[in-house]
Amino acid sequence: MLDARYAYRFVAIDGVRDGQLILAGESLEAPLLIPKSGELTAVACCAATLGEGLEDRVRTLFAARRAALAVVLDGIGNEILMALTRRAQDHMLAAATGRGLSMAGELRSGDPGLALDTQRRILTLAAAGELGISLSVGCVMRPLKSASMVLGVGLALPKVNWSRCDHCPTRPRCRVAAGAGAGVNI
Repeated sequence: MLDARYAYRFVAIDGVRDGQLILAGESLEAPLLIPKSGELTAVACCAATLGEGLEDRVRTLFAARRAALAVVLDGIGNEILMALTRRAQDHMLAAATGRGLSMAGELRSGDPGLALDTQRRILTLAAAGELGISLSVGCVMRPLKSASMVLGVGLALPKVNWSRCDHCPTRPRCRVAAGAGAGVNI
């Protein structure tokens, strides 16, 4: 039912102009990734997906009027996707560390500090098409159980003192924010 996969690339920063990162000739407005110290040399662009099997099973359960089971399975899918993105982050960190680099911060398109319309660029830079991930005109990823993110990569980057969850209105009752998964603080 699951086809859990991820892909990532470290994309070199060509420069910073007016608070925007220039990556592969295109600008990316992600001011939170620009460190106060250290040297940002690249951005890790990552895409992850569970594939279409889980989505299809949830749809089948709803059609069979087994909504409670469908909702539970969908929730489990969210947890697995979160674990998959954490595993991807761990592999990116190992790759960065192996090159003598550090990583700091995590942003996802639509977070404060990274506009939703950056999603297409990030998926392209992460080679998400190779995973079968596509994007609708309204920026909805297909398969639905997919995610993307960007993280700063560089030399002697400081730990971040912000979380992508900081300004979320549901933070007070969020299980993720209550645990260690409330943003990457590498």
